[in-house]
Amino acid sequence: MKQVFSDYLRSRSYDRFDVRAVLFDMDGVLYNSMPAHEKSWQQTAREFNLKAEPNEFFLLEGRTGSSTINILFERTLGRKATAKEIQRIYSRKTELFSRYNTGEVIPGAGELLKLVQSEGLQCILVTGSGQPSLIDKLEGHFPGIFTSETMVTGFDVKIGKPNPEPFLMGLQKGGNLKPWQALVVENAPLGTEAARRAGIFTIDVNTGPLPDKVLYDAGANLVFPNMSALLDQFPEILKSVRT
Repeated sequence: MKQVFSDYLRSRSYDRFDVRAVLFDMDGVLYNSMPAHEKSWQQTAREFNLKAEPNEFFLLEGRTGSSTINILFERTLGRKATAKEIQRIYSRKTELFSRYNTGEVIPGAGELLKLVQSEGLQCILVTGSGQPSLIDKLEGHFPGIFTSETMVTGFDVKIGKPNPEPFLMGLQKGGNLKPWQALVVENAPLGTEAARRAGIFTIDVNTGPLPDKVLYDAGANLVFPNMSALLDQFPEILKSVRT
């Protein structure tokens, strides 16, 4: 494993790690919410006669709602959606997501957050989501981990993943950190690409239906099959970035 970290430093021309924070995605990392996102987007697309592919929203995870809607509109109608159309469609998608989402926490997520915090590192949320039904529950599920000052959400970003903007904002929230002063925990190709473009070492947890290769191709440095596997290896990861 240590070689992966050495390769990252060399490829980026960084001298060393000085990790002070871990930037966490939310959907598919902290919450098992991606099946509900997929189901609600698929139903919304059908209701508005927009063309969507199976499992497409696992691939589009991390985009802003307006960006996702515009992809569907350009494919189906050859144009971008109007602001009124975006508001109406995203409102319906949000309604359906609230109905379908179970609020299930990813096994091992809470333990990993506590471990990161116990090691003196900041936990920073970086999500493209603007779903209050999840964001408002973070304190209840993960007490004392995140504050409004340590969260980047869909309400903050203007561009969204795969642009590096959300993770660059996360570095700022951590105290104007440099890329080598953080790690990212992601699960989706667009989020992984955004983190890579921000220059941050990226660890993926494959909690969805996509092959590991999709995540590696997007720029993941490490991929784990589930959060529990990452939790088991995290002490070794910390050892690798601290020596």
